[in-house]
Amino acid sequence: MDAKDWDDRYAQADLVWGAPPNSLVVQQVWPLQRGRALDLACGEGRNAIWLAVTGWRVTAVDFSRVALDKGATVAARSPRSVRERIEWVRADVTDAQFDSDYDLVLLVFLHLPADERAAVLTASIDALTPGGTLIVLGHDSDNITSGVGGPQDPAILFTPDDVVAELGTRADIRVAERRLRETPAGDAIDALVVATKL
Repeated sequence: MDAKDWDDRYAQADLVWGAPPNSLVVQQVWPLQRGRALDLACGEGRNAIWLAVTGWRVTAVDFSRVALDKGATVAARSPRSVRERIEWVRADVTDAQFDSDYDLVLLVFLHLPADERAAVLTASIDALTPGGTLIVLGHDSDNITSGVGGPQDPAILFTPDDVVAELGTRADIRVAERRLRETPAGDAIDALVVATKL
């Protein structure tokens, strides 16, 4: 899907993914020391806003103007100190350039073909300071046959092992596992990788 497709999708509902942050993101981020965070393919900003509320300075990036505008509208209900900690950036994460001073990078439910995913993972590691944390979360390849929901194109799904292989020797892998996520339609299968830049 291109930016226009996503603009159309985001325009069809109030908040497509809801307002609360992803629970696995919260679980993995909560123990970390606050600093600068980069939320790639942030959508309507549910994770970015939560990061800002908890003290992070956030760059929230997406190529959908509709999604970013909705995120900024939701964030506008927060205190000024929270709003001022979020920078909304319209860009395609597959070719955007970022500073190399982030303490945290999120890639949450960003599904790309393997070569594009590998390039974004490289850019994500490059954007981190040494010791910074990368969190990758998405629909696992097994979700098509054994889970519910999510993309049905196997070419854009991945396993934890795929991500670990693509990160190579540039990161210390702290978590690489499949996680079940309860939904009204049944359990979805997600791939989670948490890594620290060496």
